[in-house]
Amino acid sequence: MIQVRTAEEKDLEAMLDIYNDVIVNTTAVYDYKPHTLEMRRQWFRIKEAQGFPVFVAEENGRVVGFSSIGPFRAWAAYKYSVENSVYVAADQRGRGIGKKLIEPLIQAASALDLHTIIAGIDAANEASIQLHRSFGFEEVATFKQVGYKFGRWLDLTFMQLLLQTPGQPVEE
Repeated sequence: MIQVRTAEEKDLEAMLDIYNDVIVNTTAVYDYKPHTLEMRRQWFRIKEAQGFPVFVAEENGRVVGFSSIGPFRAWAAYKYSVENSVYVAADQRGRGIGKKLIEPLIQAASALDLHTIIAGIDAANEASIQLHRSFGFEEVATFKQVGYKFGRWLDLTFMQLLLQTPGQPVEE
């Protein structure tokens, strides 16, 4: 049975393995070189310092996926907007793990009084687009040929979910 829980430092190596596989074998991350454990550790510490959650999906003691939210853009007026990330181990895709990892992100974003979650998805990744649609995300833009990987140009689709929070947004 798959359980989703808050990630811990002990999960970083498994999360790194999943992420590096995604970098090396897919267009879900527009990067070329695998990351190091220290890079993943630093990423995790930044998420903690910013107050953003990281979740893992675990089955029989094995981390089979992870998800997180983080800043969409750096300027102050974007403070109610976040971008999500969801990654599932290659041998576990198609089992509904992504769905289990998005739900707590939406709940956490609402609890943090955020207003919108944005997903940047390779336009050819129909599985991820459908996954996000199932939670009410809508396609809002596609940027043509913004990435180059595996000898071809890549289009990036942005999807967005609007939340009912915050009740009283402020400018500060």
